[in-house]
Amino acid sequence: MFRRIGNAVVRHPVWTIVAWLIAAVAIVATAPGLPSNSDESSFLPKSYESIKAADLQTKAFPSAFTPSAIVLYQRTDGGKLTASDQQDVARITSELGRKHIDQVQKVVPGQPSKDGRYALTLVQMDSKNAGQPKQADAAKVLRADAKELAKGTHLDARLGGSAAQALDQQDSSQRGQALIGIGTFVIILVTLLIIFRAPILALLPLVLIGLVSAVANGLIAYATKLFDLQANSSISSILIVVLFGVGTDYFLFLMFRYRERLRAGDEPKQAMVNAVDRVGEAIASAAGAVIIAFLALVLSTLGFLKQMGPALAIAVAATLIAGLTLIPAVVSLIGPKVFWPSKSWQREPDNARFAALGRGVQRRPALTAAVSGLVLVALSLGTFGYKATFDLASGSMPKTKESMVVQDEMQKAYSAGAAAPTDVYLSSTDGKPLDRAAFDAYAKKLGAVDGVASARMAQVDKDGTTADFTVTLKYEASTDKAIDAVGRVRDIAHSSAPQGTEALVGGMSSIYKDINAAVNHDYRTVFPVAAVLIMVILGLLLRSVVAPWYLIASVGLGFGATLGATVWIFQAGQGHSGLMFMLPVIMYLFVVAIGTDYNILMIARLREEAREGREPREAAGMALRHAGPTVAAAGFILAATFATMMLAGNSLLTEMGFAVSFGIAVAAFVMAMFFTPSLTALIGHAAWWPGHGDRAEEAADGTVDGSLGSGPVPGEARDTVAHDPSGRRSQ
Repeated sequence: MFRRIGNAVVRHPVWTIVAWLIAAVAIVATAPGLPSNSDESSFLPKSYESIKAADLQTKAFPSAFTPSAIVLYQRTDGGKLTASDQQDVARITSELGRKHIDQVQKVVPGQPSKDGRYALTLVQMDSKNAGQPKQADAAKVLRADAKELAKGTHLDARLGGSAAQALDQQDSSQRGQALIGIGTFVIILVTLLIIFRAPILALLPLVLIGLVSAVANGLIAYATKLFDLQANSSISSILIVVLFGVGTDYFLFLMFRYRERLRAGDEPKQAMVNAVDRVGEAIASAAGAVIIAFLALVLSTLGFLKQMGPALAIAVAATLIAGLTLIPAVVSLIGPKVFWPSKSWQREPDNARFAALGRGVQRRPALTAAVSGLVLVALSLGTFGYKATFDLASGSMPKTKESMVVQDEMQKAYSAGAAAPTDVYLSSTDGKPLDRAAFDAYAKKLGAVDGVASARMAQVDKDGTTADFTVTLKYEASTDKAIDAVGRVRDIAHSSAPQGTEALVGGMSSIYKDINAAVNHDYRTVFPVAAVLIMVILGLLLRSVVAPWYLIASVGLGFGATLGATVWIFQAGQGHSGLMFMLPVIMYLFVVAIGTDYNILMIARLREEAREGREPREAAGMALRHAGPTVAAAGFILAATFATMMLAGNSLLTEMGFAVSFGIAVAAFVMAMFFTPSLTALIGHAAWWPGHGDRAEEAADGTVDGSLGSGPVPGEARDTVAHDPSGRRSQ
């Protein structure tokens, strides 16, 4: 199949390129805009208690005041607010209300802090648009107006709250994307220049993948609208890295084999056909593993991951098609001039280092497997210290952003949970009015829960069938202590609910607790499904039942080593309270799926060497000699590309960038180069059971197909042999 694809593309390169250009223009011109949502509650399905509570609040208390933005006032000298300052606060609050800013429904004064140094203005926005870009726009206007109205006073006015966090997250994301884009571009360009010393070849993947990126973004926007998926600003940053990182990987897989075929004496166009034929299956299998792993995210209960899975799968699918069609078409048009001005493509280098590494694996496979395995196991020990954190807002922007400063100041000035109180909604199950005489006792039970600062009955709906109890926790909403405390609040709220009533607990801490439960569900569902599907792909590629087991086990060890190293770096080393809650899911899929690319490339080359009549140990050594440079180059570029996410300046992308880049480095430089080939060499022919994928086919006269005379075909020359009419192969 891949030879047919190569022939068709090389024979009609111009039409292939024109088809891509037409598709790109049509898709980009007609694609809808990609929406964005930063409201964590929108990531959960309706079945979770926190979402049921939010729906009940909307029905029972449609006019309930829930601030989307908070203006925090403090004297510029840090002292206590004077009577004049308080008058200024009242004036600013009143004037903000009279401006009738879009999305703003109500502006009211808040409670001053106990120490008299802070005052608040609370701003309610349309709850239907929570987390949407239009509320971030409203926050931008509010922030500017508040600062303007505070001019000439002794007050410093700063805007916080969910809408302000969405605004700051948006700004941080745009800056992060720019840095990631520039960093990715520079790394790929410089690395390819060093490897090939050819400017055309270094620029080519950036131009072609840029075209693929435009197509992929358009297709993702279509899919998002068609399936009503949630979107988040972080996806765009991840998408840049996936497209350019994976795209460059496939470009390198193809170009290394194309150069190898040219050195073996193939005519340029035939060299590309042979390259697509030989490496196409590995590229398609590698991409298939990545696509299936990403699609497994649709089983997630979190909207953020449900959106990310299909989006990244579409991106990789577009990259795969480009790798088998667009890239071969363009390179076949340019021909060997793509390597200009370098002459090194004309001769095979000694590859002394990789040849030496290959000989080491060939001679001591048991030692190689043991040492590389022990490194992975040792790093994996760090996973026992893993803790999750759930504050997506502060995790996706620097602490210096204004909304984060306001959040920190409010935690000091007020009860830590005051900025995001927990609500317990007590509802009648039979439609009769609630017994108000039981409210005080119920509130006392809620207030006595460990971790609760205060609890009070706030309001009753007009029918008297639902009561809202406001519970203020002692801890900031996203902390582990707050999540544990809200679990205890739920237990008491449910068990102490008077007969004929039921309780629902809402608020941000309740949402975070449900997100934690959803992530644990994903661990039990997404992980095994992705692993099984990747094993199926490996089994189909290798025609083996045995090899997929130890290949996926090695990648699982790589995941453990990556998570362990990330825990040690960020929790133990930098003192983070935990890692972002979705990091293990994302890390698993990136490290397992993309890391499998290198295992596939190495094991496919090892099989190719074995089919030339080499014994398992020799085949492993030769595979490392020939595929090692490709894996090293691709692994370095992809790891460095993901590392650019650390430039974004926020903990979410910093942790993600480090974890994925480290995991890919482990996958390329430990698993694919040492662990996998040494294990395959040790297991021998049994690795290919029940098939005989490593055995050379016998020719009609009984000789082994793949041999030349009495010895094996040399690594660089073997692809040029062709069958003669007698059934033998001739050079």
